[in-house]
Amino acid sequence: MRRFTIMTAVSALALSIAAPALAQTPLATGGSVRGAIADGDETGPEDAFRYDSYTVSARAGQRLEAVMRSAAFDTYLEVYGPDQAAAPLFSDDDGLGEGTDSRLRFTTTQDGVYVLRARTLSGLEGGAYTLSLTERPQARPAPRPGRIRSGQSQRGQLTSNDPETDAGGNYDAFVVRARAGERLAIDLTSDAFDPVVRVGRMENGVFNELAMNDDGPDTGLNSRLVFTAPEAGEYVIRATALNNAGEGGYTLAVAEGPEPAPTQAIEIGATVEGELTAADGKSEAGRAADAYRFSGREGQRVRIDMSSPDFDTYLQLFDDNRLSLAEDDDGAAEGTNSRLTFTLPRTGAYIVEARAFSDETGGYELTISEIEPEKPPQALAFGETLQGEIGEGDPTDSEDRGFDTYALTGKAGQRIHGIMRSGDFDTLIQIGRPGGEFDVLAYDDDGLGEGTDSRLSYTLPEDGNYLLRALPFAAAGKGLYSLELVDRGPQPVPGSLLVGSTARGTLTEADATAEDNSFYDAYRVALKKDEKLLITMVSNEVDSFVVVGSDKDGVFEALASDDDSLSDTHSKLEWTAPADGTYEVRAGTFQQGQTGAYALNVEKQP
Repeated sequence: MRRFTIMTAVSALALSIAAPALAQTPLATGGSVRGAIADGDETGPEDAFRYDSYTVSARAGQRLEAVMRSAAFDTYLEVYGPDQAAAPLFSDDDGLGEGTDSRLRFTTTQDGVYVLRARTLSGLEGGAYTLSLTERPQARPAPRPGRIRSGQSQRGQLTSNDPETDAGGNYDAFVVRARAGERLAIDLTSDAFDPVVRVGRMENGVFNELAMNDDGPDTGLNSRLVFTAPEAGEYVIRATALNNAGEGGYTLAVAEGPEPAPTQAIEIGATVEGELTAADGKSEAGRAADAYRFSGREGQRVRIDMSSPDFDTYLQLFDDNRLSLAEDDDGAAEGTNSRLTFTLPRTGAYIVEARAFSDETGGYELTISEIEPEKPPQALAFGETLQGEIGEGDPTDSEDRGFDTYALTGKAGQRIHGIMRSGDFDTLIQIGRPGGEFDVLAYDDDGLGEGTDSRLSYTLPEDGNYLLRALPFAAAGKGLYSLELVDRGPQPVPGSLLVGSTARGTLTEADATAEDNSFYDAYRVALKKDEKLLITMVSNEVDSFVVVGSDKDGVFEALASDDDSLSDTHSKLEWTAPADGTYEVRAGTFQQGQTGAYALNVEKQP
């Protein structure tokens, strides 16, 4: 199992991942860790990389900086948010500007627990590394942006005194006016840094990004973005660097964009054979593209497939005003072919753009078909168990898996279990929000610990309506299933524990859940500054994991933890209180889903 040495402990951030995971190690703001990527660590999809996970509790608006260094491998950092989404909020490769070391700057958007992944850029070969986390001072107010018109170019200088993005990089801002549907070609060039151009609008003082480009076609590291204005008004262009440490001179130019690729008619249900050539019209990315126009009705669900033996395909769907609605690269789950599944929001014309992911050309096949529309979700009440069946008439997702959808209503902080069982197929359960295309907030495959059945443990981030999807893990899965929704209520209140005493308890599914959805019991102890404790947790039924921390403005901040220092499955933690106060000791498990009896002992050391 992994070993980490916590060098400094001031406060801790806690991060959470949607899929079942091993227990994560606390990392304190102002602290640093020596670790190692090694055999036995968790791996990414298809074993593409190895990683260690660290947890941090943060308040909304905190500006944090994580730095990862290693002489053994190319480092990479990712941050996942409290909403347990499957995709990271922020990431960084070489942001430190010193070879292959990473510096990730980010601003937290809400109170809660975040997960910091320290990983290899690629591959399973790792080694030793150091990781530190600090809080950065508040950013200075941004100055009024400059103005630029189509047909103009301006020179500027990116410096450390410029305003900062939420990711911690400096930027210069310019305002440009555009007509609805107007296409603008925006070039950002620099010999001093790798430029990235971003376009968006200010909404309530917040920059809402609409499009960006790093390396435009045939421009090397320079950026070229072809942007279509969805409506008339002012848009903000940000000149930034790919590496947050990038500084130096640049040139920003705005010109009339190229004409979009001409469209040809296609009907839903039709298949066309096409060929991309250098003489074709151009996409917004400046690459050769063919465009097809079809008509659909509101609520109609379509699937668009593109395959090619010659290149990596890419699909983009627009409304009739060329406003992008959806796009896909490898959604067909078959190599480099694309599949886009979408429910049409209104009756009218739509445009499909077929192109390559890069600058390749060649033959392709494009099919637009109508598929089963999503059925209205069935209401699912807490405490209720429903019987269902995945069959041929069900709607399918982008991986051709049939699914049923259920609606639930809950409150912020409410802990729920979605339990799905089937004797016919390997189950998968997902949770999301209603409105638009289904966006997975969290999911579970085999979390019930009983073969291939699922148990999704999730804490609702806010009041409102949610959707549960019940589906098979593989497209071929068909058959009967049951789905149960359990209200686990709010987190239990911690009990009290006297120093020098032993607490005997049993972890159950009704107990509090940690950020990785493992169960724990919490005990509070009152301590003086520099008081030294020896905390042990022993169990013959679970792999013990003990954590000590404190409550900061309603958020638990972990200060230290231990998995198996006493023995293979028993924990021993020696810890010194940094100040007078009340602290929380958590008796939990190293792995998700474990329950059973334990003994927790807290002793004072000389």
